[in-house]
Amino acid sequence: MDERELRERWSATWAAAGPELEAIKWREMVEADPAETLRLLAPAFEYALRALPVRTTSGMVEMQALFAKLR
Repeated sequence: MDERELRERWSATWAAAGPELEAIKWREMVEADPAETLRLLAPAFEYALRALPVRTTSGMVEMQALFAKLR
């Protein structure tokens, strides 16, 4: 099997799997337990609080200044 045939086969496989993977994703989101999800995400959130600097602004002032320069 040459490279072109492999690419076509790969593409066909993903095209066939795409709808099923989408259905699995939606089913997992619908069936997810919010409390369990928060419990699993808590360590990442706590890490971000420790590791990232606190921002004193939202960035809107800086963005508006950049837009003013572009005008």
